[in-house]
Amino acid sequence: MLFSPDLTNRQDWIGGKVIDVENNSFVGVVVTAKNNDGLIFFGRADMFKLVA
Repeated sequence: MLFSPDLTNRQDWIGGKVIDVENNSFVGVVVTAKNNDGLIFFGRADMFKLVA
């Protein structure tokens, strides 16, 4: 999973893994994910990219 620079305030997309997904009645699907440094980010599903 890649995280958008809009979430991380970094220049590039960074990698990590999903730890939770919830359906929020106000904004839709919200993803919570942890990067390789142990930092946790959350945001709308469109702020994340699935990497195969």
